[in-house]
Amino acid sequence: MIKIRFLLLSVCGLLAGTSLTHAQPLPAIALKPVFTQLTDERPVWMSEAPDGSGRLFFVYQDGKIVIVKKGSDGSDAKEFLNIVDRNPHFENEDGLMSIAFHPGFATNGLFYIYYNQKNPKDQHLQPQNYPFRSVISEFKVSATNADMADMKSERILLEVPQPFSNHKGGELAFGPDGYLYLGLGDGGAGDDPFGSGQNTATLLAKMLRIDVNSRATVGSGARKHELPYGFPKDNPFIHEPEMGGLGARKEIFAYGLRNPWRYSFDRATGALWVGDVGQDLWEEVDLVTNGGNYGWSVREGAHHFKPGPVGAQYVEPVMEYTHRANLQAEGMFPDHPTGNCVIGGYVYRGKQFPALDGVYIYADYSPATLYGLRYDDATQKVTEHGKLFRNTDSITSFAEDGDGELYALMQSGKIYQITAQ
Repeated sequence: MIKIRFLLLSVCGLLAGTSLTHAQPLPAIALKPVFTQLTDERPVWMSEAPDGSGRLFFVYQDGKIVIVKKGSDGSDAKEFLNIVDRNPHFENEDGLMSIAFHPGFATNGLFYIYYNQKNPKDQHLQPQNYPFRSVISEFKVSATNADMADMKSERILLEVPQPFSNHKGGELAFGPDGYLYLGLGDGGAGDDPFGSGQNTATLLAKMLRIDVNSRATVGSGARKHELPYGFPKDNPFIHEPEMGGLGARKEIFAYGLRNPWRYSFDRATGALWVGDVGQDLWEEVDLVTNGGNYGWSVREGAHHFKPGPVGAQYVEPVMEYTHRANLQAEGMFPDHPTGNCVIGGYVYRGKQFPALDGVYIYADYSPATLYGLRYDDATQKVTEHGKLFRNTDSITSFAEDGDGELYALMQSGKIYQITAQ
């Protein structure tokens, strides 16, 4: 338990406003225990397979994925994938972090995982001798057992050099456009020591977007080679010159993110919501768009952090709050309670609780509190925000099932469905 708590405190950077108009009030919520027979190991992600099977896939940081039938108590759990022997979880903010299913999963059986590794196997990937790497791999489901991964089918799409063991981000998800998104932190330590946030020649501190159904060719002459993925044609740096590998990376969708700990797409609008963990003073929630620059490490939240180019334009957070009570008046929302680590969530679009429709639910790890906000797309303003629920068990991730119902995954291993009272 101490190890788990230290993990989230480290993720949140502890080492180192007023509502604008009156809108439909936020409903009271409650947390309903579900899957009570599952292990108390720490789950960091949950997804429902998009094949109508009603199977939920729970991702555990140490390297396992188990399948549970929706509506069960968890006693029917089956092991789907196990990479514990690869030791992906070797310090605090690493591990097996998420799973994403190909939009055609029902027929092609393809899925993708994000995990971390020590000691790069290919030294040419590590020109700065970085000691860690993040791995994005494609797998297929076993041809003889739909509840098992074919471990021999692994195809590594991308390996990202990592200088430190923290700030790994680590969520994979397919967007409404059919492309695979990946949120990556700035590489770790504190203060963005390599300036990754504003450097478009690195994949760190970015939201990436790739096309798993095509293959891009990069380089020239002896360096010309095919990548195991392609680039969406409207990625913001797609037409930038490669400059011998030193140019802007064509995988980038948006940049200036410190450590995007959980993001989601609104099922109704397609909007991309990101919880970006702050460092010393400010936590933020962003609406991330193609080519957007979200400020890190020139800014933390909407506030100055490091010197940057005069006149540079940054996308303002949708929501921010501070770590310190004496700074609340300086925030975009002075009445938002203080916290230490934002946990990005979802806009509720389920059917069971109509009062929650359109509410973006997010959390802070410490204190363990769930918050909600309503956002008006027309005015681009938060119209209502507030505290929804205070808990004693800190939340580590949110999850959404195929019906749009939402869940909270806790540091204790407990799992709750979010309900409206």
